[in-house]
Amino acid sequence: MTHMRFRFPLLAGSILLLLAALWAGLLRLGWAFPPLAASLPMAHGPLMISGFLGTLIGIERAVALGRRWMYLGPAFTVLGGALLAAGNAQLWGAVLILAGSLLLNLVFIGILRRVWSSYTIVMGLGALSWLAGNIIWLLGRPVSTVVYWWAGFLVLTIAGERLELGRVMRLDGAARATFLLSVGAILAGQAAGLFAPDTGTRLFGLGLVGLSLWLLRYDVARKTLAMQGLPRFIAICLLGGYFWLAFSGLVAVGWGYQAAGFLYDAFLHALFVGFLMSMIFGHGPIIFPAVLARTASYHPILYLPLALLHASLAARLLADVAGIYPLRLWGGMFNAIAILLYLPMMAGLQLKAKPVVP
Repeated sequence: MTHMRFRFPLLAGSILLLLAALWAGLLRLGWAFPPLAASLPMAHGPLMISGFLGTLIGIERAVALGRRWMYLGPAFTVLGGALLAAGNAQLWGAVLILAGSLLLNLVFIGILRRVWSSYTIVMGLGALSWLAGNIIWLLGRPVSTVVYWWAGFLVLTIAGERLELGRVMRLDGAARATFLLSVGAILAGQAAGLFAPDTGTRLFGLGLVGLSLWLLRYDVARKTLAMQGLPRFIAICLLGGYFWLAFSGLVAVGWGYQAAGFLYDAFLHALFVGFLMSMIFGHGPIIFPAVLARTASYHPILYLPLALLHASLAARLLADVAGIYPLRLWGGMFNAIAILLYLPMMAGLQLKAKPVVP
């Protein structure tokens, strides 16, 4: 199969980095598991965002555009993430992740030359946010500041993709203006956060709330919810994720900048677990078959890890707001279990799916 010798190892590497990120997250929560490396807990965020999600997005772009050199970006992020997980040469790990994000921006320069549209511009701004965040990270700024740039990468990438699909909804000028205002608030919050963290956080949160309301109102998932099978599953994943996106934004607007603590945990994990993992769960039956050159596959059993993800996240965020440490501990554990259940289910579906004949 075309480029399959690149796709499978990179996808496998991204999954291994996801497992390392989950282990690191449980260590940060307070579970007394043996660390793979002393520095692993501090690598939780970079592993999840750049090692797993950054690699996955890079592979997806390379598969969609069919250019061999584009696999170099996710190769850099896998190698960089592996160095971070191992606790060795962490500076080189960060440099390799920076190189991977730079290559993704080169990919988007090519995309924008071919398709200059609002949705490609928004996705390009997302890639630029990742690059900027990695530069700021290498310059020594704390992760609590850098995370807004990393989050912007993922949120704007998804927002651009949903805007592209929203063309079938025939959006009017007011709808497009509202979308762009929300994106503008996210970008302004990132920039302001470098100099005025509290103001930047509230602006960023306002953008998240605006974007979530826009998605709940205009996203095509509202239409596909009435369908059956995979389209309905994807719609439920997306609409649930938009709820957590709004929750994360409200925490940011209400409490402002947090460098650590329970509210910081609530903001980040409503966004990264509630919103982004819901997107992964929903698009997994499409993304993984596309990468592995197999037909799309679905089974209702996927609702089990989805329900566990949302229920455990609700418990964790309740614990964050109320300050209940044991509930927070178990909520985080079942967040990880939900993801670990989803992965073998998807693998099993891929084994049963038919190969796509080129």
